[in-house]
Amino acid sequence: MNSVITASSYVLVHTPDMVLHNGTTITTEKIVNPESEYLKELPKHIRSYEDVIAYAPNQTYIGNMTPEELAAMPQPWYDTKVEAKREGKFGEILPQDEFYMLMQICDVFDLLVLEKGFAAATKEKFVKNPAVIPSMVEKIKEGVDLAEIEALVNDEHAEGLYMDGKLVGAVKRAHDVDTNLTAHVMHENLVSKASSVLALIHLIKNSGIDASEIDYVIDCSEEACGDMNQRGGGNFAKAAAEIAGLTGASGEDVRGFCAAPTHAMITAAALVKAGVYKHVAVTAGGCTAKLGMNSKDHVKKGLPALEDCLGGFSVLVSENDGVNPEINLDICGRHTVGTGSSPQAVINSLVAAPLDKVGMKIVDIDKFSPEMQNPDITKPAGAGDVPLANYKMIGALAVTRHEIERADLAAFPEKHGLVGWAPTQGHIPSGVPYIGFCRQDILDGKIKNAMIVGKGSLFLGRMTNLFDGVSFVIQGNSGASAASAMDEAEVKNMIAKAMKQFALSLMEGEEEQ
Repeated sequence: MNSVITASSYVLVHTPDMVLHNGTTITTEKIVNPESEYLKELPKHIRSYEDVIAYAPNQTYIGNMTPEELAAMPQPWYDTKVEAKREGKFGEILPQDEFYMLMQICDVFDLLVLEKGFAAATKEKFVKNPAVIPSMVEKIKEGVDLAEIEALVNDEHAEGLYMDGKLVGAVKRAHDVDTNLTAHVMHENLVSKASSVLALIHLIKNSGIDASEIDYVIDCSEEACGDMNQRGGGNFAKAAAEIAGLTGASGEDVRGFCAAPTHAMITAAALVKAGVYKHVAVTAGGCTAKLGMNSKDHVKKGLPALEDCLGGFSVLVSENDGVNPEINLDICGRHTVGTGSSPQAVINSLVAAPLDKVGMKIVDIDKFSPEMQNPDITKPAGAGDVPLANYKMIGALAVTRHEIERADLAAFPEKHGLVGWAPTQGHIPSGVPYIGFCRQDILDGKIKNAMIVGKGSLFLGRMTNLFDGVSFVIQGNSGASAASAMDEAEVKNMIAKAMKQFALSLMEGEEEQ
């Protein structure tokens, strides 16, 4: 039986100071052109937390607005405010100070220190979060003097943590000479781990199951943890599960650039369908490198620096309960080694080819969720409306396959597509932002199915020039009731009873003779 999606969570972390100190566009500019006008102007374009939570795409990401409601708003959205809510149906938008506290909780090697006044004040706020579990609160440490933090940053190559431009903490290097354990890398990895933990604790809250019931965790972020002897050895999944209280879980890391979440979802669905695990959580934290990635263009055009949030998500994949939407593993698209890199070849391999195998047409899929980047971010940077471009290609393929008329092509994106709302965090926008809405839309009878499409730029790793991509379909439950979804023990028990009854009937027959 197909596995099902039982819950999901989506979280954002507002990190304005990390934009200025950790985004690679900014850190690179500080090296090559430290006196640039861009660097001088950027601080003026940083949004407040209040503005961030009143931003419609962000409210959509955490579930307070639907994609349809967002699409009904005129673009651009950055200068229009909606009702500002920290918490949403799927998760929350965490402020930077509380995220530093969460990073400290996730640090099990005493690498992160916070200034004592900042730590005390932030703890008061942090412990009031209803998603935070007691074991996390117990891990909060007292702060240190500011002079100690300044010495670490100035003399020991530590990575500073800033709040409103003021130094409030630091992440120390984990080794004197290992380039994989520098303060920069440890900071990057703690950020990814902490935002994944945030998503996991919201997943537990949303699912209603006990954290100990989750058997396995798959992390699909874009970071890699290891040392000089195993650069990307892992394991973010198990590290995050430990902090989130998933005491019964093991785990692994899956990597594939932006396509990794879709790879991970297929892996999770297969593990559950095979009976290896009952509950598998797919999770990913955010990426500091991509903060402010397109901010040069945003500043140049007088816009806010919109890439000021880390993204995170978690999805719970479980045994079929007869209710929740299924992951149909019979319909999995894949970009193979021999596919080619042309847009037409990519879309054909990910969309048309898997549907052909089961006798379906492109128009038989109600909604497609490919690269769901927020157009507010990408259009000013010259990348256009990325989701819309995908829908035009899928629609054009439907035309060439004679599934729709050319005159119907213009209406295809609205009928089968979605407006983009996810932050440009690489792996975060790649298909998975719609899973939470999709589950609810199918349960509510609004749609019958959807295709999640993940793409990845493998050439960025300089190991291959190949592109990558995978896809899968979420559909309404096939109707298997809980009563009919018997486990192995129940089947054996029924067989034993039947055999016993058969033996008794034979004995009765012999007595009559």
